[in-house]
Amino acid sequence: MSDDRTPSESRPSPDALLRQAQQDARGRLKIFLGAAPGVGKTYEMLTQGRQRRLDGMDAIIAVVETHGRVETELLTKGFETIPKKRIAYKGHVLAEMDLDAVLQRRPKLALVDELAHSNAPGSRHPKRYMDVEEMLSAGIDVYATLNVQHVESLNDVVAKITHIHVRETVPDSLIDRADDIELVDLTPDDLLQRLKEGKVYLPEQAERAIRNYFQPGNLTALRELALRRTAQRVDDQMVDYMRAHAISGPWEASERILVCVNESAGSAALVRYTRRLADRLRASWTALHVETARDHGLSESARDRIAESLRLSERLGGTAVSVPASDAAEGILSYAQANNQTHIVIAKNAASRWPDFLRRSVTQKLIRNAGGISVHVIAPENRNTDTDETRRAFTARHPFRPRDFVESAAIIAACVLIGMVLRQYLAVSNIALVFLTGILMCAIAYGLGAALFASVASALAYNFFFLPPLYTFTVADPENVTNLFFFILAAIIASNLTARVRAQAIVARSRAKMTEDLYQFSRKLAGAVSLDDLLWATAYQIAAMLKVRVVLLLPEEGSIAVRAGYPPEDMLDDADIAAAKWAWQHGRPAGRGSDTLPGAKRLFLPIRTGRGMVGIVGLDDDRNGALLTPDGKRLFDALTDQAALAIERIGLARDVDQARVAAEAEKLRSALLTSISHDLRTPLASILGSATSLKSLRDSLDAHAQAQLIDTIQE
Repeated sequence: MSDDRTPSESRPSPDALLRQAQQDARGRLKIFLGAAPGVGKTYEMLTQGRQRRLDGMDAIIAVVETHGRVETELLTKGFETIPKKRIAYKGHVLAEMDLDAVLQRRPKLALVDELAHSNAPGSRHPKRYMDVEEMLSAGIDVYATLNVQHVESLNDVVAKITHIHVRETVPDSLIDRADDIELVDLTPDDLLQRLKEGKVYLPEQAERAIRNYFQPGNLTALRELALRRTAQRVDDQMVDYMRAHAISGPWEASERILVCVNESAGSAALVRYTRRLADRLRASWTALHVETARDHGLSESARDRIAESLRLSERLGGTAVSVPASDAAEGILSYAQANNQTHIVIAKNAASRWPDFLRRSVTQKLIRNAGGISVHVIAPENRNTDTDETRRAFTARHPFRPRDFVESAAIIAACVLIGMVLRQYLAVSNIALVFLTGILMCAIAYGLGAALFASVASALAYNFFFLPPLYTFTVADPENVTNLFFFILAAIIASNLTARVRAQAIVARSRAKMTEDLYQFSRKLAGAVSLDDLLWATAYQIAAMLKVRVVLLLPEEGSIAVRAGYPPEDMLDDADIAAAKWAWQHGRPAGRGSDTLPGAKRLFLPIRTGRGMVGIVGLDDDRNGALLTPDGKRLFDALTDQAALAIERIGLARDVDQARVAAEAEKLRSALLTSISHDLRTPLASILGSATSLKSLRDSLDAHAQAQLIDTIQE
């Protein structure tokens, strides 16, 4: 049987081999997944852990919650159990898994219950799954338990089924990185029977749970979610195996999904829906926000919602992208076509249509112009909420400023005066051009709202002062009615277009300024001759462009130390120093707003080049919420990438200078040795000859001859 595969198809996939190599370099994670509490996840984990222990594996209990179940407690007997760490919080003492003790003990296998658990404030990580990630990085294998309601991408689905919103979640990326997932399954009838027998909760709790959460319909739906999620992960593992071993079979589908996010409250649910759709289609997916002129008028809360939706997409395994465009629909289609997207997911516009009466909605434009791209229009989760949010966003980007309208009225009044003068020399129809000019001036200076006001005021003034009969709003001549109608139409169209051009010009100026700032920063870095000058320039530029306080830390004697900052007087406290050291040791963000040591005042981010990390940047400000939006993160990356290359350049220049000095020193040493050896050759020969004669001919030489040889050596 002939093999008709191409050479590229018969070779193993480099990506699959790389993933296998990465997994071999870290601990292995096995997740026991269940549809609900009480199905036996902890029991099954302990059973398999006990079997590994009987096979000779060093297995310990890092943390297990038995909840008073006798059968589970019996299985813990014989295991070495790491004592829990006691943490004082608001007058109470909370017991948590002691991560440091586990890392110091360094077993081969650690059993960790309740993967989605939130740690007590003051712990190194806010979530237990982050502790597990650090254990895996240290090479420790982990068995962990998880209920399907704690999976991040299924959070809103579970809330619809059970009417309970679960706050403790685990990102899907951790589940996707798991080496094994074992479904611990139990039928709803069997689980309800266990509840009634008191094997899950105490009798009072069990009765309340049966009335609310543990209903047969809920359990069936949750069981289906668990089965589907496990099947998806198993399918991914099979594809990776086939690709790594060059087995002919299914390959990654060519489907690509693009979800469009904006400031509406339903964007987060839209992102989660896209994640589930991507799982079903086995497709890669991207969350896209198109930045238009309207974004500059959004409130801080609206900008935070956009940023949170993009961050959520990254947590769920997608890619977050923000691109500028003059029109949202055009930006979406342009990105989709350039990146071979096959599906576009967008929320249905639930707002009133009156703000967009001059143009079609983004959804309509996408459907009309998508071509071969499938467009999925999803109804918002809460229509009333989205309507209110959209209305507030429209009000925010079109604020009412009385001064703009007063000055627009003054411009129209000036047009009336000019028209009065020109009426003596020109026909009445030509005076309309004066008002049209005034309308364009209002659109350029004050935006669309003032321009529309000026259009209406101009039509009324033109009719009142210049169309017969004068000084009345009555129009006697039908021809003048037609002229007035088209004048109003032309004024509205011209004002709308001019206002859009004005908004685009504002965006263009903003981006041009940013580009100019980056260019000037690159020139400063190119001209910096010392490391201190470079670091101060970097700290000032980051602080000025991102409106934050900055400290720069560089390696020094095996650790890191502050080398520059803006403002210069900023100092680090103990929590900041701990977060900075952790970021340096692990090459990942730490501190405020991150997953590690979030109680620190600053957020510490590594800066690196292709050769590795060169330093740490600490950021903070007085605002609440996230320090960096996705746009701010990209700007930060652009600044630190340039700074990292400049720091590396200065380091390489220093190494070159040191190498040059060492080479010159070696050259001088060689020349000196050559000169000395030439000058000493004759006396050394005399010394050697005299010493040899004394040693070998001492008995045959008289005292006078020996004295002469000794004198020769001495001279």
